[in-house]
Amino acid sequence: MNTKNLILYVVDDDEGVRKSLTYLLASRGYQVQLFDSGESFLAKADIMRGGCVILDLRMDGISGLQVFEAIRQRASPLVVLFLSGHGDISIAVEATKNGAFGWLEKPCDETRLLNTVAQALEQAQTVAAKIPMQREAHNRWCNLTPREQQVAHLLRNGKSNKEIARDIHCEVRTVETHRAKVYAKLDQSTPIELDRYLRENKL
Repeated sequence: MNTKNLILYVVDDDEGVRKSLTYLLASRGYQVQLFDSGESFLAKADIMRGGCVILDLRMDGISGLQVFEAIRQRASPLVVLFLSGHGDISIAVEATKNGAFGWLEKPCDETRLLNTVAQALEQAQTVAAKIPMQREAHNRWCNLTPREQQVAHLLRNGKSNKEIARDIHCEVRTVETHRAKVYAKLDQSTPIELDRYLRENKL
């Protein structure tokens, strides 16, 4: 997949910033979509599609951090790149620790902007390639009963059948049945594999 086939969103309430970024990025062949608020972006953008969003940290209405949190809560594959004024750099740095790709200080240096966007889209491409597998994993997970999901989370922590039976107040034989169904439905065979599978697919 060519990274320029991915959507590059620009979310900023400053019209001048939107126009300048659009001109620069579109002139390099990127597919750019503009939004003048976080509310508009969350309402209209396909955030479950792979891509990158350049997100202003401070906007009228909901902030860039609130948009970022909404993206995280929905398990969106979008890669987030913050635009930050000088006084907000510490907030932007903290956001990168919580999963954002990075940040750019306003006014943006053109070379740094283009290099950072290119790197963010490379990551977005990697994330997008995993989307079909994650959707399949999500569907498999949804095929588990609530009790089987409960048992799966206890299994991933290395608990024995006897410990699980005590935790959920049932017979060991019942746990063995649930355990077998969890492994069969998720196509896993050990607690270590199960834990990795759940972590990688954010389940």
